[in-house]
Amino acid sequence: MKNGMFDEGAATLRMRTVLEEGKVDPVAYRIKYVAHHRTGTKWCIYPTYDYTHCLCDSIENITHSLCTKEFQQRRSSYYWLCNALDLYCPVQWEYGRLNVNYTVVSKRKIAKLIETQIVRDWDDPRLFTLTALRRRGFPPEALNNFCALLGVTMSEMAIDPQLLEACVRNVLNETAPRHLVVLEPLKVTILNFPHKAAVAVEALDFPEKPERGKHTIQFAPVIYIERSDFRKDADKNFKRLTPTQHVGLRYANVVLEVKKVIEGADGEPLELHVECKPLGDAEKPKGFIHWVADPIVVEARLYERLFRHKSPEDPSEVPGGFLSDCNPDSMRVIPNALADKSLAGAKVYDKFQFERVGFFSVDPDSIADRLVFNRTVSLKEDAAKN
Repeated sequence: MKNGMFDEGAATLRMRTVLEEGKVDPVAYRIKYVAHHRTGTKWCIYPTYDYTHCLCDSIENITHSLCTKEFQQRRSSYYWLCNALDLYCPVQWEYGRLNVNYTVVSKRKIAKLIETQIVRDWDDPRLFTLTALRRRGFPPEALNNFCALLGVTMSEMAIDPQLLEACVRNVLNETAPRHLVVLEPLKVTILNFPHKAAVAVEALDFPEKPERGKHTIQFAPVIYIERSDFRKDADKNFKRLTPTQHVGLRYANVVLEVKKVIEGADGEPLELHVECKPLGDAEKPKGFIHWVADPIVVEARLYERLFRHKSPEDPSEVPGGFLSDCNPDSMRVIPNALADKSLAGAKVYDKFQFERVGFFSVDPDSIADRLVFNRTVSLKEDAAKN
């Protein structure tokens, strides 16, 4: 076998073990004519999981080898080999597999997603590998809380990702400072700006706990708001800016009133001319919106579920196979979002809440003059909120 005298699959080397009745002696080595990343083509036989698992655990002084239930039948060969070689034998414990809906966790299937360029790599934020969750911005405390909430059981479970996302929100709500970022900007010029030049205003890092700190933001005659915060025609449930309805500006303590809408050839608004009044001198607005002035340009990546069906590996639900179920809109890139300059010094994996937008984390693709943010999770919003 070692000298390459057999074809792949023509021969294997088995362990002559004493196992329960009906169990076949497990394979120790099999033939694979594949180059190794360290030894090249020197070897054409490779050890199997059954042979290496217990030996690696023993050499590394592992106390407990935790496996999912499908490895329960291999426990006897795990113990047998350690005892046959007179090695320290760790304890193997099995537990029920945790499956997450709308994704796949099989290494072979993730590799297929990478090969077909549906995802970029093992750390693509749409996956549920640990490196992917880290890149997306999931804090380790949230993963620990999620596991503690579910507990350990021998039963196989399938959990919707909403439960994990709720654990993430609970942690980030306490740890991620608030900042102002506009994803789809609409220019607003304040005709009667009350100051001679731009002024600094204070914004709280954690509005519910002012003692935890604050930062300054610029308020200027030209600001940018979310395009979705303005409508030319709106129903009574819309609580933001319209030609006939004023709105408050977060932290600026002013109320805006539309005076003119400048439109493009397609009828979409390009710029708003407004006037402002101090908050105490105007009728109380129905809502307050976020904004930025003198901003920096950043890239925002918004993620949705990678698969359209709850169980993409189930042939009865997805007859065409899991690759046919991929959501083509699972990642949306916004290349020219506008962020307040207080974010300019953010480091990779720093986490923030963009007010009224969601929780975001700095991606490793960021460079000095171009920050990239991954949306970790959206905000928990009232379903009826307009």
